[in-house]
Amino acid sequence: MRMLRLIAATTLCVAIQAARADDTEPAWRARALALVPAGYVAGLAYRTEGATGYLAVYPATSNDPKTPASVFAARQSLVVTLTPDATRAVSAELKPRNDRDDDDSDFAKLHAELAEKRSSLPEGAEPCALGAWSIDQDPKGLNVRAEPSVQGRVLGTLPPPYRLKLGGAENTPDGGWLTEFRIIGFKNGWFLIEGAKPPGKDYEDEKRYPRNAPKPYAGRGWVASNKVGANYANGYTRAGGLFQAPFVDAKWMPAQRELGGPIDGDGGPKRLLACSGFWGLVESHDGVRGWWRALCSNQVTNCS
Repeated sequence: MRMLRLIAATTLCVAIQAARADDTEPAWRARALALVPAGYVAGLAYRTEGATGYLAVYPATSNDPKTPASVFAARQSLVVTLTPDATRAVSAELKPRNDRDDDDSDFAKLHAELAEKRSSLPEGAEPCALGAWSIDQDPKGLNVRAEPSVQGRVLGTLPPPYRLKLGGAENTPDGGWLTEFRIIGFKNGWFLIEGAKPPGKDYEDEKRYPRNAPKPYAGRGWVASNKVGANYANGYTRAGGLFQAPFVDAKWMPAQRELGGPIDGDGGPKRLLACSGFWGLVESHDGVRGWWRALCSNQVTNCS
């Protein structure tokens, strides 16, 4: 059911983003920017009704890993009073944003399903749904802890990169297979994970995969965010950059891939910093920090 909804979201979201990329912003937006309160960042002007304009705004701290935004939090918009010809902003006021303003309804439903599962997560954990892997090179492996703290009890470990040798029949990348898992939560610089898989097992001949290959701790536990990586996946949003907040109408910022060129569904970010729902807060290889919707852990192809 989730995949069907994601497929349904494709048509809607791609059409919306294409339209937004081509449309000229309304004339009133330029002057409305001067009315944005301190501590907020303007996004898209998403609606004009007569002499009233609506501007998406999000806290300036939304892309700070210490205070990341939440896709589950109530939103606000800047309601702008316009001149009678709707070309200039006269005044503005922050107001709660109505659900009907959300044109990304398919992902809103998916996030609502995640929100319902919040009670099954540890207190204070932000629900997430991303694929990822361990980038820890420590030969002893990455510790998976019972609490989001270096003082937390170690439940088990995730293996370091595994350089499988099968006499030339292996598919092992130069750096070795990474241990993949699902991210289901975030709190204070730590990811809550589960479902870790033996490194490379999904990509090698199952019959020849060694029985003595390293086995990760597959249960639920916490890992430090600076030891986690992932690839960009197709989140059906505007490609080529990152969003200042985990919403498609937030400010969009161009960002680059590791080998140059605008980011897309090929490759991954320099760092994965936080998550909220299907969004990951990342830092691109040219130092842009923002949100990308959908991350995956496929090590042999892109995730489009």
